Amino acid sequence: MRHSPAVIACLAALAGCAAAPPGHTPPPATASAHAAAPKPPEEAGLPIAIALPDLTTYALIRTDGGKTPAQVLNLAQAGDLLAGFDVIFIGEVHRHMGNHRAEMDLFRVIHERAKAVSLSMEQFERDVQPVVDDYLAGKIGEVALAEKGRSWQNYGTSYRPLVEYAKEHHLPVIAANAPGDVIRCVGREGLSFLTRMSPAARGWAAAEVHTGPGAYRDKFMGFAMGDSGHGGPPGTKGDARTPSPIAIRSFEAQATRDDTMAESIFLHLQKSPGRKVVHLTGSFHSDDFLGTVERLQMRSPQLKIAVVSPTDYATPDNLTLKPSDAAGGTLVLAIRALPQPYATPDELRAAMREQVSTREKFSCKM
Repeated sequence: MRHSPAVIACLAALAGCAAAPPGHTPPPATASAHAAAPKPPEEAGLPIAIALPDLTTYALIRTDGGKTPAQVLNLAQAGDLLAGFDVIFIGEVHRHMGNHRAEMDLFRVIHERAKAVSLSMEQFERDVQPVVDDYLAGKIGEVALAEKGRSWQNYGTSYRPLVEYAKEHHLPVIAANAPGDVIRCVGREGLSFLTRMSPAARGWAAAEVHTGPGAYRDKFMGFAMGDSGHGGPPGTKGDARTPSPIAIRSFEAQATRDDTMAESIFLHLQKSPGRKVVHLTGSFHSDDFLGTVERLQMRSPQLKIAVVSPTDYATPDNLTLKPSDAAGGTLVLAIRALPQPYATPDELRAAMREQVSTREKFSCKM
């Protein structure tokens, strides 16, 4: 499946993934406090002859958004394909070893074919761009990068190889995301919070945030409201259930992230025309060419954008690529499913209570 249980639960719990601290793994969906979403009819899938013997293994399958027959590519072939795009989104299941290995491998082969490439990261936030730049210039060490740059807890195992590669080859690194504090406040108070920020802080988030109706909002609300559609069961037309105020604010927080990352990439390309950008992001932000992808396309319609969409499998044998998974990206990144982080509903509920408690203690003054 393309959307990992942790991602779905984060939305269903209305934490928006934005409210979680860096490196935090949100609870899984299997024991969500919301009612289980009605299951859509089973899709007829295409068997794929690949092996995923462990969590560090991955496979790359070209689908062109479901428009062409699935084709398994080796790394060199994937590099040849992706180097032909202006911006390459590599979606990730956070903390997945195979996913992070694929990110490093793909970034390297793209750079080998297109020297003028920049690394854009959800995992660093706009206000720490000077810290990231100082690290790349050798002015500060990795401890300062971790502390002042608020690097994610899994930086050393997941993102260090990419940043070090960029540093060694003198490639820019874009701290693309909006600060977590801003996102938390939008999730609590709504999009109007951005209008109350100080002029200096307002630049940490996108100038324009798009929260209107569309496929991405429908998708988000479907998960957030515990349904497979826009608040209703499969096959219903229109709104079977009105999204709650909390769900609306959570989407506004999500959109703030998406638009900020899209704007960060757009501004970088304006300053450095002709460069390519590889952007690392949680898969919900890029799957189906939605989220950050569509917001970047709004700002620059001429850009040629590729998406690498992770799909995780519970077993390494008898892999079946479903049409909905094939439609998720230019390439499907096949990986093994991670173990469930919580074994019981009680564990899940305790984790959710801790997240809510942390958010309630935060003060929104910027």
